[in-house]
Amino acid sequence: MSTSIADERRLLAAEEYEPVARSHHPALASLTREELLDLVRWLREQRGKHRRHVERHRRAARGKAEPGTPAAAPAGERGMAAKKQVFARALKRVNARLDGLLAAEKRAAMRAGHEAALARKRRQPRHHPSSGDNRPAGPSSIENPKGADIVQGSVIGSISEANREAQARRDNRES
Repeated sequence: MSTSIADERRLLAAEEYEPVARSHHPALASLTREELLDLVRWLREQRGKHRRHVERHRRAARGKAEPGTPAAAPAGERGMAAKKQVFARALKRVNARLDGLLAAEKRAAMRAGHEAALARKRRQPRHHPSSGDNRPAGPSSIENPKGADIVQGSVIGSISEANREAQARRDNRES
């Protein structure tokens, strides 16, 4: 469940809320990479501090805390847990923005590399080698000494004419 900005403002002190407010959308888009890295470090530190505080209180509630520590006194941890979640959500937003920036930088670097490679390729002279001797390396084929049974071109039409005349004679006999 997410918390509203009003809830964040209510849970955090003024000096804690100012960096968390920068983790919301309009302000987050205007931050540089270095500012984002500083904000990530601060948010991780705050989240870790509140996480340790909540863990100490939970240990005290189970009766495992050292007797002389302030965590041994029973106290509510709900506010600290909510603060920890506010910092965790802010850290998630900032990390997502930082990942987007890093991905954009990586894409730009890759694009520049690709464009440089394409420019190098276009500057080089074209290389069109000779196709060379493409004959097969195996043994040469041997002609069939019998030859193929192929009807000569001058006979093709005469055979058809002879068949037509023979058929006409048969048809005249039958009728």
